[in-house]
Amino acid sequence: MSNDMYSVEQVAELLGLHVRTVRAYIRAGRLRAVRIGKQYRIARVDLDALTGRPPPPASAAAEVSSIVALDGVDRAAADRLATLVLAGVNTHPDPDRPLRVQTVHDEERHRMKIIVLGDLAATADLLRLLDAVLDGGNGLLTGEEAGRG
Repeated sequence: MSNDMYSVEQVAELLGLHVRTVRAYIRAGRLRAVRIGKQYRIARVDLDALTGRPPPPASAAAEVSSIVALDGVDRAAADRLATLVLAGVNTHPDPDRPLRVQTVHDEERHRMKIIVLGDLAATADLLRLLDAVLDGGNGLLTGEEAGRG
């Protein structure tokens, strides 16, 4: 969707109308505009709405909902894992593909759930990170560092 902004004069020229006609449309509420200083600015979307031009079709987007359930996780391990996951999400390089992540720990059952919502590639990246951490034998869940005993 375009973020173009037009002046009253530009809209009048585009539509072949007089400037006063465009201002009358704005005052009557037929054309939405934003007043900046002493001038009106009209967004491309509002101009398209006035002319009856359909908005551009929304691009198809896929979103993934994933729940990772981990058993045998104590509070300390859950905190370490949550910190790692949230750090991975917050340092994600692409702001156009944000991930929403929530972690939940059930202390009585020693169970942790990580809920991930996001696009396909970003979710896959996070799941690969989790897989590497959980299968890496790095001591994250046990609180021991790799190589120490």
